[in-house]
Amino acid sequence: MDGEAKKPHGYTRETATQGVETALRMIEGRWKLIILFHLFGGQVLRFSELERAIPDISQKMLTQQLRQMETDGMVRRTIYPEVPPKVEYSLTEWGQSLCPALDALLTWVGNRPASEP
Repeated sequence: MDGEAKKPHGYTRETATQGVETALRMIEGRWKLIILFHLFGGQVLRFSELERAIPDISQKMLTQQLRQMETDGMVRRTIYPEVPPKVEYSLTEWGQSLCPALDALLTWVGNRPASEP
């Protein structure tokens, strides 16, 4: 089968590679997975709650990561018109749908064979 042959789900080897690379870029980095795991399960957290939950992240980095995840469609930011402003973060339905894929990766890495001598 050549590289352009379509699989039943419509991907070729090349388009599947590109799609997985895109997905990995969206969650790469030190903080995005940690943020995701804090928001999985329908959690709604304020910025300050995320800061306390991830003590090693700077405000600037947390803001940057949340904005990227919002732009990518994984995180929803809700701003309440109060003084001081109240901002809450939660996962979009699409962001929440990443949970089973990450669970599958955990299972996969947990089944890694022991190193051969």
